[in-house]
Amino acid sequence: MLNTVILIGRLTRNPELRYTGSGTAVASFTLAVDRPFNNQQGERETDFIDIVCWRQLAEQVSQHLTKGRLVAVEGRLQIRSYETQDGQRRKAAEVVASAVRFLDRPRTAAVESEPAADDDDDVPF
Repeated sequence: MLNTVILIGRLTRNPELRYTGSGTAVASFTLAVDRPFNNQQGERETDFIDIVCWRQLAEQVSQHLTKGRLVAVEGRLQIRSYETQDGQRRKAAEVVASAVRFLDRPRTAAVESEPAADDDDDVPF
């Protein structure tokens, strides 16, 4: 049997890192993934997919990723059931990541604060 998911998208929020009772790191975030086709109105739709990372990967993701970063996620689809506070049974779909690849560079404060080149004296032609 095969259960493999590969997604490329942008984080909709900063990863949320927490630890289980036994001290295992777990991080979660949501990935915005554009659909590869337009809908009937000619607009591109986006899916928002919950991602879960465990252990060392969870700590790396929480240290290096922020909202808006472009990443590739490889993992498996997991459907889990839970019960709400009022006793209703619900299901949640999420991707349990086995690898996360950073596809862009983080924006740094130095790059954002650099003045624009308004001086034409430095232009060689």
